[in-house]
Amino acid sequence: MADSQDLLFELGTEELPPKSLLTLRNALEEGIVAGLKKADLAHGEIIAYATPRRLAVWIKDLATAQPDRTVERRGPAVKATYQADGSPSKAAEGFARSCGVSLEQMGTIKTDKGEWLAFSENKTGKPTEQLIGDILSKSLTALPVAKRMRWGSGTTEFVRPVKWVVLLFGTEVINSTILGIKADRNSRGHRFHAPALINIREAASYAEQLLESGHVEVSFETRRTQIEQQAIELAGTVSGHAHIEPALLDEITALVEWPVGVMGGIDERFLALPAEVLITTMQDNQKYFPVKAESGELLPWFITFSNIDSTNPESVRKGNERVVRPRLADAEFFWNQDRKQPLENRVEKLGSIIFQKQLGTLLDKTERVEKLAALIAEEIGADKTLSRRAAHLAKTDLMTEMVGEFASLQGIIGRYYAAADGEPGEVAQAIEEQYFPKQSGGKLPECKTGQVLALAEKLDTLCGIFSAGLMPTGDKDPYALRRAAIGILRIILEKRLDLNLVELIEKSCGLFSHEFDREKTQKLLLTFCLERLKGLFLEEGFSADELDAVLSVHPTRPLDFEERLQAVKAFRSLPESESLAAANKRIRNILRKAGSLSQHAVDTKQLIEPAEKQLWEQTQNASEAIAPLLSQRDYSAALKRLALLREVTDLFFDEVMVMADDEAIRNNRLTLLSATGNLFLSIADISKLQ
Repeated sequence: MADSQDLLFELGTEELPPKSLLTLRNALEEGIVAGLKKADLAHGEIIAYATPRRLAVWIKDLATAQPDRTVERRGPAVKATYQADGSPSKAAEGFARSCGVSLEQMGTIKTDKGEWLAFSENKTGKPTEQLIGDILSKSLTALPVAKRMRWGSGTTEFVRPVKWVVLLFGTEVINSTILGIKADRNSRGHRFHAPALINIREAASYAEQLLESGHVEVSFETRRTQIEQQAIELAGTVSGHAHIEPALLDEITALVEWPVGVMGGIDERFLALPAEVLITTMQDNQKYFPVKAESGELLPWFITFSNIDSTNPESVRKGNERVVRPRLADAEFFWNQDRKQPLENRVEKLGSIIFQKQLGTLLDKTERVEKLAALIAEEIGADKTLSRRAAHLAKTDLMTEMVGEFASLQGIIGRYYAAADGEPGEVAQAIEEQYFPKQSGGKLPECKTGQVLALAEKLDTLCGIFSAGLMPTGDKDPYALRRAAIGILRIILEKRLDLNLVELIEKSCGLFSHEFDREKTQKLLLTFCLERLKGLFLEEGFSADELDAVLSVHPTRPLDFEERLQAVKAFRSLPESESLAAANKRIRNILRKAGSLSQHAVDTKQLIEPAEKQLWEQTQNASEAIAPLLSQRDYSAALKRLALLREVTDLFFDEVMVMADDEAIRNNRLTLLSATGNLFLSIADISKLQ
């Protein structure tokens, strides 16, 4: 037998959940790779496939067996092998018994710590056929499936019922049972075009056989490219371009094994509706690609994908048009009904919706956010009147028929209705922008009122949920508090808003009327936000020790934090940085060991050594020089100026005994070191730099 062969594994199922298909495929591949590594089975390239009815993996050049290996075990020390009466110790006997040999058959090994009993044996590697079934089963069990199902009378569980299993090593079937199904070489083609069994010859022929005989394109990436290309070509036939969002492209790819694009149309009267309503209906409900003109306006067309190559494509087109028409008609009805009353009339109705049982209703939240928005607006120079008005109307679209039907359009619909009501443009814009950013890296509010409202809304949610004791745990974050915190920080940093995080949290917490430990909540929330801030800066390329250096001085303004961080990064590139970081670390250690100081100012009369006099003089000069720089928050220039202290600091440690016998002199020198170290601490604790 060859030293390696290709392996094919295919798991055939009923239709898998489309939004999870890629995740399942990738997790299966990762699990198999980890299992092969653990089993010490060498292999070449791995190609993973996924269609609605199958997950498959082709492993190239998989070793036919584990390598033989020598296993060495170390036992108790040789000196502990025998007791005083010459009989074997229990530890020695137990070790020999666990190795399956007598004590006399034991060897020994010598180390720098002594001589030990030892046993070594040669183990023959197991054949791959004996190992692969368990590797595959464990990989399938470990797949990230929220809820598994059973089928038939068995107890086997998987995300969907399993119908067949193909498991080939080279050209031979491996005798194995996976998820209750005995493996063979018979795959299945397209459910309608090629329902007969397909006898797979070997792994290398799998994709080609399924394509030619089975009417199935097993490669997810190939199907995705086909779908995208067909959509582009079809849109071009009406002088438009397909509006293709990656998530929907993946979902449609996961719904079909043989994609066939179909162009359909909608009544032009529906184009009077907001474009977002049409797009949401087509994308979320129908899985269609909308078609846009070059100008960006919607055209009365859509592109859908069928899983069959119909002999009557006109019937497929008409069927899809017939399905989407009533959905759009419903949206049109909601649009007309909602606009019969202004958003203002819906404010009081927010009192009927509970936000959170300890925090009251959406009306209570609205009133808190109004007050907080006014405070933030004043801080950043935004219009208080507009900010309060936007906060007042922010949640009213939740009471509309349109958002009741299309929940993902909250904020967007509010913007349209506010504009229709004659509200100021910035108020309407802010109602939509309160939810920005909607995802990681998403766009931020553009207008000042939108920035104010987004900050106030997220702060109220964060402070409220924390005050109710419902902080995120592990990977569970039902109130999306991590996203809210990151959103706040991104808005502050990227929009250059010089806001104090501690003050924002205190002001927001002060608006709640229920009983809670305010001080504890504020501390927990500040720590939570700083952790998110740290994560953002790590993503930007700052190092952990640079972040620790800044965190040590507890800056409360994210912009100020960023400026200090950039200064520390610039400082560490200076030739003096390493020596000064070490000196500051030494200062911190000396002061920590010395404990509290009774002396509060340096007594120049007790400065005896030239080196300490020089350090005091240079420290004073540096203090005066950096004072205006600190007031301007020019931390880079300040640290560059402090770098000039390197020579006198090094000289001080070379020539001065800090812990002198004379208590007064000792305390004076400690106070001098404290004064020098505090200059750096006015920016960051550079002793943290590695």
